[in-house]
Amino acid sequence: MKALVVGGSSGIGLSIVLQLLQDSSVETVFVMDKSAFPKEYAHEKVSFIECDLAKGDYLVLEQADDVQMLYITAGFGHLMWFQDLSDTYINDSFSVNAVAPIQIISHYYSRIMSVDDFYCAVMVSIAARLSSPLFSVYSAAKAALSKFIEAVNVELDVQGSRNRILEVSPGSLKGTSFTGGVSRPEYTADLAKRIIERSRNREELFIPQYDDVYKGVLARYANDAHRFGVESYEYKKKQGRLPK
Repeated sequence: MKALVVGGSSGIGLSIVLQLLQDSSVETVFVMDKSAFPKEYAHEKVSFIECDLAKGDYLVLEQADDVQMLYITAGFGHLMWFQDLSDTYINDSFSVNAVAPIQIISHYYSRIMSVDDFYCAVMVSIAARLSSPLFSVYSAAKAALSKFIEAVNVELDVQGSRNRILEVSPGSLKGTSFTGGVSRPEYTADLAKRIIERSRNREELFIPQYDDVYKGVLARYANDAHRFGVESYEYKKKQGRLPK
């Protein structure tokens, strides 16, 4: 099999790449990212494709047409007041966090709909399902992506396809560079394994730590969304995470 990992040069994407490289059934792992693949993880199975999703150059996907596994992990967000966001930031946020994944899935959709096995997972965010002040545009873009995946999985079902798109919606992940941290693949290795396993099982939604953490969090949000949002803001303030 061949796999494509979009955003595979760092974070959870890099962890997924490293897990796939250990799978003897995977012969090639295409890594699509705007940043070069780390030299310390160089491998003969890795084929790097440079692409900046904010620029919307999807023609590069033709270099990885013959894949049976697709993992989309690219995304970005910054804690900022909405009034401080530029038009460029807003456009780039929707381009990278929502439009790009949808366009990439569109490119491979005939394969997803076919009778052949096609495994697909997309990193979304728990922020897509909650009120997240200071992440307003990021959470809005991820919410759009979440609803897209939910709707398309129904379309696949009613049209007779066995394949599904797995939405992965975690909270903050230690060992990633998402909020200014450093990529540490060893911290996210177990999560990467579970994402690959669940995509192969054709699951539709995976919220890490659901039973331990997010079941209760989502219940509090459903009970009073505004109050939950205020508490979320106060929590960020207490942690010293408010923008300067």
